[in-house]
Amino acid sequence: MSSVNPYSRLPRRAYWRTSVARAARTGTVLPGLWTPKFSLTRDDPILTAGSCFAQHISRALVQAGFTWRQAERPPHGLNDKTARDFGYGIFSFRTGNIYTTRMLAQLLDWTLEPDSQDHETWADGDTHLDPIRPQIEPGGFETIEELFMARRATLSAIRRGVQESSVFIFTLGLTEGWMNCRTGLRYAACPGTMGGQFDAELHRFENLQYPDILNDLDKIRTQLRQINPAIRMLLTVSPVPLAATAAADSHVLTATTHSKSVLRAAAGHFQSLHPDVDYFPSYEIVTNPGLNRQMFQDDRRSVTADGVDYVMQHFLQGLGIDGPTVDLPDLQDSRIQDAVAKATEAQDIICEEIALDRFNEDRD
Repeated sequence: MSSVNPYSRLPRRAYWRTSVARAARTGTVLPGLWTPKFSLTRDDPILTAGSCFAQHISRALVQAGFTWRQAERPPHGLNDKTARDFGYGIFSFRTGNIYTTRMLAQLLDWTLEPDSQDHETWADGDTHLDPIRPQIEPGGFETIEELFMARRATLSAIRRGVQESSVFIFTLGLTEGWMNCRTGLRYAACPGTMGGQFDAELHRFENLQYPDILNDLDKIRTQLRQINPAIRMLLTVSPVPLAATAAADSHVLTATTHSKSVLRAAAGHFQSLHPDVDYFPSYEIVTNPGLNRQMFQDDRRSVTADGVDYVMQHFLQGLGIDGPTVDLPDLQDSRIQDAVAKATEAQDIICEEIALDRFNEDRD
């Protein structure tokens, strides 16, 4: 006679065979993978920011009929391709990729106190690059004044977007980053890779650890709630591997596993502490080999369109919405709708980090 124990009446999602293995055989979604902590409807204005994979999320939200907010719109008359080249319509703000929690906290600090922002710039011939988003202005800014005017516009858009939105989705991408050890400025990329000049005495590599991520997330939540006390956070972790690692004596494979593990553990623990913070497991869906799906393209970094669709099916299932996609809603500006769809096609994701591969001296 079998005894009654804690495993006797668990739902099938609690067992690998009846959940993961069955989904792998049938090609269906995993039952009960994500149960949202708070309600989220298609009418809730949603902001997206973070690493490359956040672009997939914004596209999927638009395709599923959600109210994705583009808080910083391109100037009137700018065509779709040019708007994209200048960083519009990719994230909710013209920030470029925000790879680390430290970078997001820095931006929100400046949003709350614009006069506190760092004024370092990178010279590029006769033009100037913004070290926190060096690729958003093709060819660079003509003047330093123009650079900071554009940054102020972005900071204003962040404040306005947070004030007017219900949910802030942030995709955590990396633990590795670079900083100015004198001023504390966190860069979008190592100086000398996308602009600027590397100075070994001035520029320091940092690899954020679990307590760092938790502290940053706590600060970010506080910052967002200073702007909008009702806003909620939805965290995800990017499944995209590191393009390169600067961690001493590390292989990029183990550096990737370390980075993603730290981010996943911190995000999971942080959401358990707050009813207004949730975690959606896009990372697990894409990377777990047990599902037996081809999730990555030939470069073994880029997620396939089918993989993104599979992630979104789980998102909609958790919200109790049938079907992976619906007809796009009417938007005030059809150019924006088209730009979002085009900008985030699987083969056309803006991933600044991949530029590091050009420094790889090994040739195929």
